[in-house]
Amino acid sequence: MGYYPNILCCALNVLTNIGYGMLNCTLGGQIVSKVSGGSVSVLFGIIIVALVSLVMAICGMRIFQIYERFSWLPQLIVLCVMIGTVGPQFDFSTPSQLPHEQVVANRVTFFFLSLSTSLAWVPVAADYYVYYPPQTKPWKTFAMTSMGLGLAMILTLLVGVGLGTAVASNPRAHDSPGSLIMAGYGTLGSFGKFCAVINAFGVIANNAPGAYSMSMNCQMLGDGWQKVPRPVFTVVSTIIYAACAIGGRNSLYEIFKNFLPLIGYWIVIWFVIFLEEHWFIRRTRGYDWSAWNDRRRLPLGLAAGIAFLAGWAGAIIGMDQIYYTGPVARAVAGGCDLGLCLAAGFTALVFPPIRMMELWTFRR
Repeated sequence: MGYYPNILCCALNVLTNIGYGMLNCTLGGQIVSKVSGGSVSVLFGIIIVALVSLVMAICGMRIFQIYERFSWLPQLIVLCVMIGTVGPQFDFSTPSQLPHEQVVANRVTFFFLSLSTSLAWVPVAADYYVYYPPQTKPWKTFAMTSMGLGLAMILTLLVGVGLGTAVASNPRAHDSPGSLIMAGYGTLGSFGKFCAVINAFGVIANNAPGAYSMSMNCQMLGDGWQKVPRPVFTVVSTIIYAACAIGGRNSLYEIFKNFLPLIGYWIVIWFVIFLEEHWFIRRTRGYDWSAWNDRRRLPLGLAAGIAFLAGWAGAIIGMDQIYYTGPVARAVAGGCDLGLCLAAGFTALVFPPIRMMELWTFRR
């Protein structure tokens, strides 16, 4: 992409992880508060989740990976417990009262919102393969990553949808996402609270990678930033997202639905640029890994910068958010957010020809 476009993407990824840290801390704080019956405030629960995530991120990659390697199994067990408890009440048969066009539009919007969640892992995924043998086949890495993320996202999304239908008539479950999770274990008493605590540890497992990766992204913002020890960035970023979580703890859903699409827009643009650079340029020219931080040997970034702006133009005309609705979204019956696919399409069309011209002109 070039030296300066990469710096921009690193800065955006720091903001992405701060946003997800805020969401994770708020959700974890709500669960802790609900489990305690209100004796522990959401604010204190946020601080607990943030501190545990901070310790996990600072302990180092090896300890971190040991925790992540085994933390998925208890999460899977308690999700199965939830399905067994409230699953018979899942309601997938009652027809919607909305017009058909609005139902379709809502489903499309939900699909792209869910895709935005998955895309958020793309910029940080490579940080967690440092212990893999160098000779590991690329297709194996791709398959493990895609299957791991895909199965996890599909399972949790379906459980979430089913849980929402099961407790739709329970007004207490609408207080917060933490209330919704507790409603899933509502008939299990103390054991249900124990399962919810396991879910809280799952929030930490989901939050710690972002806290870890932010420090590396901060060091990539420039030569001077590399002189600052990574734990300093981890501590500062944790303080920032914990403070944001405390301030927005009563508006989690609004933050979630307005924040995630913005994250998905820039990541899908960056991802399309990366894929096309790899397929059309690097397959024949290869990579010069020694030039990773040398602005005189890296691409100028003109093609990536122009394609990035073009992708954002696509996102803007296709978005359907509370703060703005683009003309394409308004033209669709029922209104739906098409910013993600238009951002990807605009980027895919603009980048290759301009990159070829840049390569022919500047030879890098």
